[in-house]
Amino acid sequence: MINQFKTYRLYFAWIIAVIALFGSLFLSEVMRFEPCKLCWFQRICMYPLAPLLGLAAYRNDQAIVPYARILSVIGMGFSLFHYLEQKVPSMSTILPCTVGIPCNGQYMNWLGFITIPFMALIAFSLITVLLFLKESTQK
Repeated sequence: MINQFKTYRLYFAWIIAVIALFGSLFLSEVMRFEPCKLCWFQRICMYPLAPLLGLAAYRNDQAIVPYARILSVIGMGFSLFHYLEQKVPSMSTILPCTVGIPCNGQYMNWLGFITIPFMALIAFSLITVLLFLKESTQK
């Protein structure tokens, strides 16, 4: 069972990236939630992960892992900053959104803590963990 999990970690990372990609498209195109500036930075990091991880998983190509990991860690940083900007009022003064949708706005707030940046943070974190674990099992 554990060996099968090790074998398919790239597939799991790819599935998470695809769910995040279609989730963000659903929220913006179907639900009409306009993305803010920080949301766009998170999308810039997440959207390439879906095809890159899918192709790498299909080919069992481990060479993509360091590049995908960089995108995932950067996206995780943007998501964490965005989440803190939403939940900690003093954070919104550090880098305020000056044009368009305010970055500290919350379209969704399930259970008092689950927001869109939080979901992105979870997705980036899971992908990052899977990519780090994949490399550590190769040695």
